[in-house]
Amino acid sequence: MQIDHEGPTPLYQQLADILRAQIESGELPPNRPIPTEVQLMQRHELGRDTVRRAVGILKDEGLLVTVKARGTFVVDRSAAGAGPESE
Repeated sequence: MQIDHEGPTPLYQQLADILRAQIESGELPPNRPIPTEVQLMQRHELGRDTVRRAVGILKDEGLLVTVKARGTFVVDRSAAGAGPESE
């Protein structure tokens, strides 16, 4: 999927849709980090605020979680309710 910079759909929504599809397909697997903000900005030619807004949508949907000093990870929905795992 590509971002349509000239289309009517907001850019942040397009990026959220792309990331959601990658999560659902397994391309972005559970308990693994998504690309960094900078990588997403460069890959899709977007600004930082646009990337943050897209990631925020997916966090609100429960698909992503940010771990301080570690990054943003795909939530393992199959383990939901199983409690936190120890490292």
